[in-house]
Amino acid sequence: MGSDKASFQHLGWWVLVLALLLGACQAHPIPDSSPLLQFGGQVRQRYLYTDDVQEREAHLEIRADGTVVGAAPQSPESLLELKALKPGVIQILGVKTSRFLCQGPDGTLYGSLYFDLVACSFRELLLEDGYNIYQSEARGLPLRLRPHNSPSWDLDPWGPTRFLPLPGQPPEPPEPPRVLAPEPPDVGSSDPLSMVWPLQGRSPSYTS
Repeated sequence: MGSDKASFQHLGWWVLVLALLLGACQAHPIPDSSPLLQFGGQVRQRYLYTDDVQEREAHLEIRADGTVVGAAPQSPESLLELKALKPGVIQILGVKTSRFLCQGPDGTLYGSLYFDLVACSFRELLLEDGYNIYQSEARGLPLRLRPHNSPSWDLDPWGPTRFLPLPGQPPEPPEPPRVLAPEPPDVGSSDPLSMVWPLQGRSPSYTS
């Protein structure tokens, strides 16, 4: 009788230990295990394409003077570097101008030479159609290009802009220097391989 009671208590201890182990495993999942999450430090070069700006196709472009516009063709100023700060939050840098994309309190977009965590951090929201929506992490304002020929950044009537991240094209390798092909030997010459250099100041007796 006593041995049965001891066995039951021993089994109870094992059940308790197993329950604690299972609880610990459930309480500590692997962080950022989804491939859809942007891991810290990940860098991508992209063109941010949109056709939401008054039905006009455009690429977000950060210019050298700090202005942010939508340009129809891809250009060196529209090649952007997207770097993850933490899962779902990125910074956007113009590759050519080395300016960070930032947003003012009124929604105005501008390029800054210095990174500001409040103004230059954007949350990246993935849509089912492959497009993304970006919004200021600190202010919650949507990232949107200013409508064409519009003097203001009024965001309310338009809402957020959907951007399609297009892969950045790698720079073309420089052309190798051209090497001139050697001239064919003159078989009718006494020196077809040009092994004898022309003599300077020949004496009259040499040519006689």
